[in-house]
Amino acid sequence: MLNEFKKFAMRGNVIDLAVGVIIGGAFGKIVSSLVADIIMPIITLLVGAVDVKDLAYGPLKYGVFIQSIIDFVIISFSIFIFIKFLNRFKKKEEEVKVEVKIDKQEELLTEIRDLLKAEQEFSRKNETS
Repeated sequence: MLNEFKKFAMRGNVIDLAVGVIIGGAFGKIVSSLVADIIMPIITLLVGAVDVKDLAYGPLKYGVFIQSIIDFVIISFSIFIFIKFLNRFKKKEEEVKVEVKIDKQEELLTEIRDLLKAEQEFSRKNETS
């Protein structure tokens, strides 16, 4: 059982997932700070409200819920943009790595095809002359 656990824990997917969770947590803190310290004060200045979190109706603090929704939308959009940015670099790496390997047989067939095309063009020119 210990060997199975070790095998499971050391698989590439589990390690990648762990790294992703750690980086995601750090990225979440950055985006939360962006929302709380930069975007919401700007929205507050534009709208004129003091703070969305302070909105309440008696014991129901619906402002905190609204703030959570705003945070979620901004964080989700930020992660979407970040992943789109990473995928752009990933595609460029894949394009660089892709090389067309032609074996001898394909190379000879390509030469034969090109010679046949050239012969047909030559024959057409001679027929029209």
